[in-house]
Parts: sequence; structure tokens; C-alpha cells
Amino acid sequence: MRNSGFIARAALCLAGRLLCGFVQAQAYPNRQIRLIGPYPPGGGTDFFARTVGAKMGELLGQQIVVENRPGASGIIGAEALVKSPNDGYTMILGDTATYALNVSLFKKIPYDPMKDFSFVTLTARFALVLMVHPSVQANSVKELIEVAKSKGGQMDYASPGLGTPHHLAMELFRQRAGVNFVHVPYKGGAPAMQDLLAGRVPLMFLDLVTASTQVKAGKVRALAVSLPKRISPMPDLPTIDESGFPGFDAPAWQGFSLPAGAPRDVVMKLNAAFAKAITDQELAQKLTSLGTQFIPSTPEEMGAFVKSEIEKWGAAVRAGNISLD
Repeated sequence: MRNSGFIARAALCLAGRLLCGFVQAQAYPNRQIRLIGPYPPGGGTDFFARTVGAKMGELLGQQIVVENRPGASGIIGAEALVKSPNDGYTMILGDTATYALNVSLFKKIPYDPMKDFSFVTLTARFALVLMVHPSVQANSVKELIEVAKSKGGQMDYASPGLGTPHHLAMELFRQRAGVNFVHVPYKGGAPAMQDLLAGRVPLMFLDLVTASTQVKAGKVRALAVSLPKRISPMPDLPTIDESGFPGFDAPAWQGFSLPAGAPRDVVMKLNAAFAKAITDQELAQKLTSLGTQFIPSTPEEMGAFVKSEIEKWGAAVRAGNISLD
């Protein structure tokens, strides 16, 4: 009898623990979620994080608070993530640099994208647009190259920072065009755009989220888009591919991740929240009108994509002998 009573109490205790764990899992999230943005406020990544994060928070029943942790090509934000608890209450909206470029651009970084992240979902890809200040006497990619060569092949260009997709897209273009564009990195897309508007730098690649108002106002001139196909918000804007550089494809892309070891049910709950959020017509219209292409995925699909991008950009960085160390 004593043994049977002990067994019954043990079984009851185990059942209680299991039920408690079940209730906790069902209750996720029961407090606000921190979303790390690896770039400053005001740029395309920040706009996307705040727009989509707000809708996901509504669906999850808890606020998603964006915390900007800019610097070092997204490395500061990524390091903050991997040092956080893997309980699902800290995630990052990383981009091409966070997941793929930094591996090749730096000799050593404080995280391994394939080991230190729990991938949640790819979110979107963004067309980068080649833009010039109106003072630049060029209305096409061909004319821009002619202007650059008339200046001895040298022109400054801005980017939101060292190692960003915008930086690498311009490096690829520079290599293909055979001109000596000189990189002027900024701490985010917004300050880079401000100096482009002021004419302190003559050109840059930038996402439409950051630049759409200025493009429409004629304060900057768009010459070409970095995707292989034209984008619906600017259907008359040619691609770099059709402007004399076949095969040119250099978008920016993003995805959500948690620290490695995050519970699978938490990963899938966040995955489902994003997939549901982008079905909201108002949100979708707001972002797609700025050249955003949603690319939701499974965690496994995101992992395979990140691996392929590491290989793709690694080859490009080696070919261009580019290093940020």
C-alpha cells in the first residue's frame, strides 16, 4: 500500500509538472517581446520591424517592442541576441549582412549564423534602387558610368554602413562597371539619405522604404533597380540587368530569428504570427507599395536559404578582395 501510495503521489506530481509546462507553453507570450533592430531608427529595416511587429503583437496578445542596437554591420545587434535567454522573448530582424555577409567580410565575428540562431521565418526581400543627386548629369546607368569615367572613374557613394547589402550591391556594380567608386559609410540609411539629398554624396543604393517620398518629390533621381525584374511601384524603372549588366541580382532580404535552442512551439507560434500578419490588407499595401516582396518560409527553408547566401556572397567577397577588418 505504501508503495502504491508513493507511486500515486509521484504520478500526480509528474502530471502536475507536465500540466504546468503545458499551461506555460500555451500561455506564450505572457509578457512583451523584445525585437532587436540591428540598424538605427528611420531606415527600411526599422520601418519594417515596427510595422510588422505591431501587427504580430496584436495577434499574439502582447506588445512587440523594437530595440535599436545599431553598429558594426549588424554585429552588435546579433551579439545582443545570442547573449539573450532562448525563451522566445528576444528576437532579431536580421538582414543579408547579419546572416550572410559578415561571415566573409570579417575574419572573426562573435556569432555563427548557422549555430547561434533559431531561425523563425524569412520575412521579405527589398529592391535596392540606384539613386543619384539631381546635380549628377545622368538619367541612366550608362550615362552614370560615362560621368564617372569623365571624372577619372572616381565618384563617392554612400551606404547605410560597412558591410550592408547596399554597400555590397554597389561593390558588385563597381566591379562590373569598371569604375572607381569610393565608399562613404554612414550609421544607417536615414543619415546617408540626408547627405544624398544635400548633395554631399552624389549616389548610393537605397531601399524604397527609406527613399520613396524623396523619389516622388524629385529630390533624388532613380536610375535602376537591383532585382532581375522591374518592381511594381516603379514599373518604368529599368533593372541593372537590362542596363548592360546581365545577371545582376542584389536585393536586401530579412528574417526573424531567436537565440539557438528556442522551444520549437515558440518558434512556430512566431512563424504563424508573421504569416498571419502579412495577410492584413492595410499592412500589405503599405509595404508592397514601397517595393517589399514578402517571402514567408518555414524555419528549415530559412536555414537552407541562409546557407546558400553565405556561399553566394562569400564567393563575391573573395572575388572582389573585400574585407572590413
